[in-house]
Amino acid sequence: MKIIILGAGQVGTSAVASLASEANDIVVIDSQPGLLKDLADRYDIATVQGNAAHPNVLERAGAADTDMIIAVTSDDETNMLACQIADTLFKIPKKIARVRALEYTSYPQLFSKECLPIDVVISPEQIVTQSIERLLEYPGASQVVDFADGKVRLASVRAHRGGPLVGREIKELHQHMPNVHARITALFRNGQPIIPNGKVIIEDDDEVFFVASSEEIKDVMSELRELDKPYKRLMFAGGGHIGKRVARALEKRFQVKVIEKDIKRATKIAAELDNTVVLVGDASDKELLINENIETTDVFCAITNDDEANILSAMLAKRLGARRVISLINKNAYADIIDANLVDLVISPKQSTISALLRHIRRGDVVQVHSLRHGSAEAIEAIAHGTAGSSEIVGQRLDQIKMPSGIVMGALVRGEEVLQVHHDTVIEDGDHVIMFLHDKKLIRVVEKMFQVEPGR
Repeated sequence: MKIIILGAGQVGTSAVASLASEANDIVVIDSQPGLLKDLADRYDIATVQGNAAHPNVLERAGAADTDMIIAVTSDDETNMLACQIADTLFKIPKKIARVRALEYTSYPQLFSKECLPIDVVISPEQIVTQSIERLLEYPGASQVVDFADGKVRLASVRAHRGGPLVGREIKELHQHMPNVHARITALFRNGQPIIPNGKVIIEDDDEVFFVASSEEIKDVMSELRELDKPYKRLMFAGGGHIGKRVARALEKRFQVKVIEKDIKRATKIAAELDNTVVLVGDASDKELLINENIETTDVFCAITNDDEANILSAMLAKRLGARRVISLINKNAYADIIDANLVDLVISPKQSTISALLRHIRRGDVVQVHSLRHGSAEAIEAIAHGTAGSSEIVGQRLDQIKMPSGIVMGALVRGEEVLQVHHDTVIEDGDHVIMFLHDKKLIRVVEKMFQVEPGR
């Protein structure tokens, strides 16, 4: 597949890193030669310097025979205009654009063949907002992602001593909860993966990933740790695109405060929000946090555009007594070294954006992709098609399907029903299969498994 990526920033670079190793022909356009040289030195790709929305620049990049354009520059207008030109002049079949401003995304009718011919609009702010909402729904969870339109969710949680399943074999989960359609799909101990099977013993502080229906998530969590009390009081550092969107989504259900240091921005969002207290100040100001009763805050979430400021303010809030602190971070290097005792959770808009991109690029009928553990692992939802004669998996029992040990089947959705998978489960045409891939390199195996071979 030939793909043109517009923008060599953090998201563009991550997209290249995810796609360059998967037999794609990639060209990156950016106005900054230094960024392009760095990418060309690290990956086997072509680069073009220039304005990503200029027709002649797109032409030099080979737009005439391109399958897909991914517009992820830092400028919404450039991304939208580039997709318009890609459609009008070059008839590029698939156009994906990152659009951040709520002023655009609030009007989905803009993005249509008749108006702006963008096939997929990705809003990092919306994705992050949804991520925070799911984390608030399940206090104590480290990550919660949706599959099959929310019928199934994959969650991760730190196992704590005292949980009924901690210190016991994985297979005991279904002895404790025989009616729950849940499956443990991954386990990380001291950062190292352990392929789960029934005899693996869950230990204190293990990071456990499991798949379950949305109604059963809390039940499974209760086997791994004592359930946390529901959240009530939230404080957000940063009133930018994400801060305003999150506050608007949550202010009717929680007590919400937003700290914004720019007085003009604070005044603007205060006028647009109904039940949110907007404070003018610096979230790393100890006196401000103390005066706002940080010790009674259930969740402090630092979501400014500055990674360092987010980390420092989250650490301060934790030290001053906030129950749970979350930091938004774009640089993988920071995410890898942050002490979990100082910052409870890290959210990556970049990684969320990549997940949204991947579901539209994967071969086979892959309808959902979530990039996990800073991009090293993936959770995937794919639809099985065909017959026993044309498909490697349809009509086959799971124990008859040849697959590497790093691929773990999590759940199967057939129509409206969530099914627990067993060794003798037979996959049917149209089934939605949710899998955990311990290594993203296994995606090629999954894509091949779910492709139909006509005439076979």
